[in-house]
Amino acid sequence: MSVLLTEILQTPAHILKLDLRRWETLIWQGRAAELLGQLRHTLEQANLIDHVPLQARRHLDMAWKISELHRTAVRYELSHLRDALLKINVPVVLLKGAAYCAQNNRAAAGRVFNDIDILVPKASLNSVEEQLLGAGWIPTHLNDYDQRYYREWMHELPPMEHKNRSTVLDVHHTIIPPTSGIRLAPQKLFDSALPVQDPELSFFKVLGPEEMVIHSSCHLFFGEFHKGLRDLYDLHQLFSENEFNESFWRKLLVQAEELGLSQPVLDALTETRRIFGTNTPNFIVEKLVSQSRNKISKKARSWLFDMALRPNHPSAQTTGSRFAQWMIFARSHHLRMPLPLLIYHLGRKSLSREKNH
Repeated sequence: MSVLLTEILQTPAHILKLDLRRWETLIWQGRAAELLGQLRHTLEQANLIDHVPLQARRHLDMAWKISELHRTAVRYELSHLRDALLKINVPVVLLKGAAYCAQNNRAAAGRVFNDIDILVPKASLNSVEEQLLGAGWIPTHLNDYDQRYYREWMHELPPMEHKNRSTVLDVHHTIIPPTSGIRLAPQKLFDSALPVQDPELSFFKVLGPEEMVIHSSCHLFFGEFHKGLRDLYDLHQLFSENEFNESFWRKLLVQAEELGLSQPVLDALTETRRIFGTNTPNFIVEKLVSQSRNKISKKARSWLFDMALRPNHPSAQTTGSRFAQWMIFARSHHLRMPLPLLIYHLGRKSLSREKNH
């Protein structure tokens, strides 16, 4: 079953064939996937926004206004974060949405932001956390097990939330859980990081274009796909931004291999091509396929991602959707930790849920 939202994002001119009932479906799918603002931007770029019926246009315009408010809020929050960390001489790299916003990447257009992610050296975690606590950010996972889970096994501190502004902040020290078995050198990420071009936010850095794609690919394809289609659309925009930059593609191939993260990059390239028709060079896909050690058949993998990368709305779901979502949940945990630790972790979380009920 095709998904109307992805069809329109790939071929905007297809809106000319929609009746009001299909427009209603499109708006619901866009809202469920958090892609309504991006949909409006796409139609405007294609000079089709004036062909949108008034009933749908109101929703698209409101989504765009909300995305602009989010962008302003992120910049405001980053200024507070800058002031909190300015006292310590620590490199602070913005990740994902905050980075797109600060750099004004194509992926920022129409996007809403749920939290702020930063990357700091592991050796600096204590001093960074101390500064953040002093500035009003407090941990959200306070029980002993969750604290141990994040601090010993994960690639980030427990999420922090500001006591007054309710902003959620994730502080990373690398881009993939150490328990995944993939041993990458985070210093490579800091060495290639670039200063934010906006003078007001020049305190921060962002990952280089290739590393930004690699991290976004890991975040999605090692994750649980809660916002999978939105995150994949981010990758589509990052790839499209570098469509004609041959050095980007060659460096992406080298960096992915050096970091041991070729598979999530291959998944990102394959799925953006399939779902959004992203124009990417054949040579990089062919090279990554030749390096792949993936044990799941191409057909099964394609089905799993097709089911999981759908808006969470009845019009886009099929009978296999729930099973695929469970498979993705199990897969994400298996990728992030070895089986004995996974069994222990899921057992502890299950007991915790039972106690809370």
